[in-house]
Amino acid sequence: MKILILCTGNSCRSQMAHGFLQSFDSNLTVCSAGTEASGKLNPKAVEAMMEIGIDIRHHTSDSVELYLDQEWDYVITVCGGANENCPAFLGKVKHRLHIGFDDPSHAVGTDDFIWSEFRRVRDEIKDGFWHFYTEHIKQQP
Repeated sequence: MKILILCTGNSCRSQMAHGFLQSFDSNLTVCSAGTEASGKLNPKAVEAMMEIGIDIRHHTSDSVELYLDQEWDYVITVCGGANENCPAFLGKVKHRLHIGFDDPSHAVGTDDFIWSEFRRVRDEIKDGFWHFYTEHIKQQP
């Protein structure tokens, strides 16, 4: 099963979703990419995932261009920008889904508030992708 997760910058939400899916099932092939990839991971996203035992430090922030000619079982967008600007895939895509989340990297305020936003979005991503996994992946033979 091949799953591509798309976001705009590929530094935060798509990286967390990538980490969760791989933690749910190591047999999945999961990649993440951005329509405007930043080239780096958001350090707060990395730390928020480490808090719950998922290490995404080895992930890379890649352009969606790297994946356009491949075949995917699922292509999932996780933010409005990527959903609206998602390029046409040249390869075969069986299912295209949108599971949207707020961008915690846009949070402003105290350090405590910003961290609470990263944790809130991380937990929403976990719940959203667990639901996706149990409804779409785990059910398959």
